[in-house]
Amino acid sequence: MDMKVSKKLGLKERYNLMTRDLAWTPTYQAVQDVYPYVEYEGIKIHDWDKFEDPFRMTMDAYWKYQAEKEKKLYAIIDAFNQNNGHLGLTDARYINSLKLFLTGVSPLEYMAHRGFAHVGRAFPGAGPRVACLMQSLDEIRHSQTQIHSLSNYNKFYNGFQNWRHQHDRVWYLSVPKSFFDDAITAGPFEYMIAIGFAFEYVLTNLLFVPFISGAAYNGDMGAMAFGFSAQSDESRHMTLGLEIIKFILEQDPDNLPIVQAWIDKWFWRGYRVLTLVAMMMDYMLPKKVMSWKEAWEIYAEQNGGALFADLARYGIKVPKGWEQACKDKEHLSHQAWAVFYNYGAAAPFHTWAPSEKDMEWLSAKYPDTFDKYYRPRYEHWAKEAAEGRRFYNTTLPMLCQTCQVPMFFTEPDDPTQIAYRESTYHGMKYHTCSDGCKAIFDNEPEKYIQSWLPVQQIYQGNCFTPEANPGAPDFNPLMEVLKWYRMEFGRDNLDYEGSPDQKNFNAWKQAATGN
Repeated sequence: MDMKVSKKLGLKERYNLMTRDLAWTPTYQAVQDVYPYVEYEGIKIHDWDKFEDPFRMTMDAYWKYQAEKEKKLYAIIDAFNQNNGHLGLTDARYINSLKLFLTGVSPLEYMAHRGFAHVGRAFPGAGPRVACLMQSLDEIRHSQTQIHSLSNYNKFYNGFQNWRHQHDRVWYLSVPKSFFDDAITAGPFEYMIAIGFAFEYVLTNLLFVPFISGAAYNGDMGAMAFGFSAQSDESRHMTLGLEIIKFILEQDPDNLPIVQAWIDKWFWRGYRVLTLVAMMMDYMLPKKVMSWKEAWEIYAEQNGGALFADLARYGIKVPKGWEQACKDKEHLSHQAWAVFYNYGAAAPFHTWAPSEKDMEWLSAKYPDTFDKYYRPRYEHWAKEAAEGRRFYNTTLPMLCQTCQVPMFFTEPDDPTQIAYRESTYHGMKYHTCSDGCKAIFDNEPEKYIQSWLPVQQIYQGNCFTPEANPGAPDFNPLMEVLKWYRMEFGRDNLDYEGSPDQKNFNAWKQAATGN
C-alpha cells in the first residue's frame, strides 16, 4: 500500500512550530490589559512577527546544547579543585579580583535573569518572548556557574563568605547594583537597550574576554572555565540586543529619537560600571594579559565603532560621552585603584601599592600619562607603608547621584582637576561626576533623587546594626559599618602585605612544593 511520507521540517519551520505557533491573541481580555507596559514608553510596534530571532533556538535544542557545555565545565572545575588548583595561581593577590567579581558581577547575572523573565512576559510578540526566555535561562546559569566556580576559594581564603549580603550594602557595590536597579525599573523596551546593548556589548566584551583571559594567564582554570563557557552565550546575547534595536527602529521612524536617547544614557551608565573592570585588569592581575587601554581600543573603539557604523543606516549616532570615554582610557584604572587603596579599610578585599615591576609595565603601557601623573603618588604611598605609615582614608567621599561612583573622575582635558557637576531640583542640590551623569539626572530627576547612596545612608545612621550606640563615648563609625557589612577588620580588609591570605598562600604553596 502507498505510504504518506512527511517532509522533514527545516530549521525555520520547526522553530515557528515550536514557538510562534504556540502563541495566541487574547479574546476575553483586552490586549492592553494583558500587556500593560508595552505602550507607555512611546515605542510604536506595528508587526511583532517581523522580529527575526537570529538563532531560532527551541527548548529541546537549548537544553541539549547547554547540557553538553555543563558537562565540560564541571569536569574542569572538579579537576581544578581536587588537585588544589588554588595553589597553582601566580600569586594570592589575584584572588582579590575574584572577590570583587563575586560581589560585583555574579548578582548582576541573577538580576539579568529576573529582568529578562519580566520583560519576556511584557512583550506581546512570540519571537521576542522566546528569545527573552532563553536569555533569562542563560543568565541564571551564569550566576550559578560563577558561584560554583568560586566557592572552592571560600574554603581557603577570606572575603567570599558574605558576598550576597554585601552586594546590597557595601559602598562601591552600589555602583553595579544601581545599574541594574535602574534598568529593571525601566520599561521593557528600555530594559532591552540597557542590557542587550550596554550590558552585553559595552560591559561584557570588556569583562569576559580580556579579564577571563587574565584568569587563565594567572593559573585560574575555574574562572577561565566559567568565563569561556559563558562567552558562547554572550555572543547570542549581543546578537539579540542588536536585533531588538534594529527591529524597533524598523517598525516606526518615531522610535529613533527614543532609542538614541537610551543608547546615550546606557552607554554612559555601562561605561561607569567598567571602572571596576579597568582597575582589575591593570592592578589586580599579578600576570597581566593586556592593559585596560589596549582592551578599550580593541573591544570598544574597534568593535563598538563597527557596531555604530552598522546602526548608522538607521540614523543612530555614536553615543554622547564616547569621545570622553576614549580620552579616559589613559586615566581610568589608575584613578580607580588610587581610590580603593585609600579606602582599603572599608572594602572586603585587599589592596596594595604596585611594585616597581608593576609600575614599569604600567609606564610602558601608558607612556604619556602614568609616569607624569600617577607614579609619584604610588611611590609616595609605598614609601609611607614601608616606614609603617600605610595610609587609610577614614573620611567618606561624595558620591555621584547617578552612577554612585565616588567623585574622583577628572575633567576630560585636565587630569589634575576633579570633575564636579551640579543640578538643582525642587530647591535641593544634587552632585554628579560628569556631563554624562548630569544629563541622565536632569532627564529623569524624579528617578535619581531616590538613589540609595551609601555615604548619605551612613551619615543618617542607617548602616549600623541594631545594637550600635552612636552616643557612646568610644563609638567608632567605621567599625560599626564594617560590622553591618559583616566584614572582619584585619582579616577581610586592609593591605595584602601581611594579610592572612598572603601568609596562608605562601605557607601552603611552600608545603606543596617543599618536598
